[in-house]
Amino acid sequence: MTTVAVIGCTHAGTFAATSILAEHPDWTVHVFERNGTLSFLSCGIALWVGDHVSDPKKMFYSSPEALAQAGATMHMRTDVTSVDLAAKTLTYRPLDGGDEAGEETLTFDKLVVTTGSRPVIPPIPGIDSPHVLLCKNWDHAIAIKEKAKTAKSAVVIGSGYIGAEIAEQFSLTGVTTTLVDGLDRPLANNFDKAITDQVAAAFEEHGVTLALGQKVVEFRDNPDDTVTVITEKGEYTAEMAILAVGFLPNTDLLKGKVDMLPNGAIIVDDYMQASVPDVYAAGDSATVFYNPTGKHDYIPLATNAVRQGLLVGRNIEKPTVKYMGTQATSAVQLYDLSLAASGLTKAGAERRGLTVRETELVDDYRPDFMLTTTPVTSILTWDPETRQVKGGQFCSKADISGAANVISMAIQAGFTVDQLANVDFLFQPNFDKPVYYVGAVAMKAAAE
Repeated sequence: MTTVAVIGCTHAGTFAATSILAEHPDWTVHVFERNGTLSFLSCGIALWVGDHVSDPKKMFYSSPEALAQAGATMHMRTDVTSVDLAAKTLTYRPLDGGDEAGEETLTFDKLVVTTGSRPVIPPIPGIDSPHVLLCKNWDHAIAIKEKAKTAKSAVVIGSGYIGAEIAEQFSLTGVTTTLVDGLDRPLANNFDKAITDQVAAAFEEHGVTLALGQKVVEFRDNPDDTVTVITEKGEYTAEMAILAVGFLPNTDLLKGKVDMLPNGAIIVDDYMQASVPDVYAAGDSATVFYNPTGKHDYIPLATNAVRQGLLVGRNIEKPTVKYMGTQATSAVQLYDLSLAASGLTKAGAERRGLTVRETELVDDYRPDFMLTTTPVTSILTWDPETRQVKGGQFCSKADISGAANVISMAIQAGFTVDQLANVDFLFQPNFDKPVYYVGAVAMKAAAE
């Protein structure tokens, strides 16, 4: 009888456990999770704050009961305290048992590390203030939702997807909002300037104060139950501050025991195996193979976690299904702007020491004879030597989210801009022009 230990159960852990049990129903699978819930879709927190969620319980797509019914032995609210890879044992203890709760030991044949990520909490004075809230798990979501019921002001620190969405929803619900970031553009790690300028304008149109290009140096609690966020350039006082400055792999348990990136992401091969036999990792605790660069990278996205988790089940007995890699395809809706991207931005390429060319096109998404149309900003990133597509970004008041999926497939298939320019895209006046904007920006690149 094979015994598998799965440590951590959000997206990668949930899909790993279910896929292992589907492939090997006779195996014993123990699942360890610190929280009392699993499978929480944290991308819905901002939508819940803005009252766009029908039922917060639907933000969970699985449950401990569902995994138990599938055959897993569940250890919820349980902390794995140590792992011995040579002896193939781990120790664990219940979190709700107080100091009297003793440790127990489990012997395993296979170990799956899906411990996820943790919010980056910089060592800033005053950051432990009760007015400073995190935005990652269900407990954080409840705290933000409760505070937002009465708060009239907020400072959001971090203008990535999560911070931008929270700031947007606050501003739409009447909360006076300031968005702080050390970079000089909102969503600077996701989009290049031609698009982030539109995002910045949308924030300002909705009354959000943009405090960009400045790092937070201190949080100060005030007698009137507010907190002042002090940056290098100014001070911003509000009833709450939301910290959304990024995530790090939550892999201290395996530190020094398997190969990792400098940030702690466990390096996995094409079959989700770590550097030690019978150890697998997936999701935010692991690396991904980033197709635009052909290298291991750290890109914590639920989409990556789900695919990697499924592959654990397919490959845990023997290497069977190879990981196809990722383009980090993503999208976000901010006010009336739809934004979507896949692969490298120019700034992202520069951070990785790569040289790319960038082609930009602004054109209406459908014919002018329609009663309404609106522009799309399309940016195509490509290798000037091989001419291979390396990334694409899109922004419009129309729904352009599908364009990112087109670019994702082009990158994964190794298309050049010349090939992308000649793809058979549909034309129908309700949806696009005779030359679809993805094809149009590729044609412009092909002519350069």
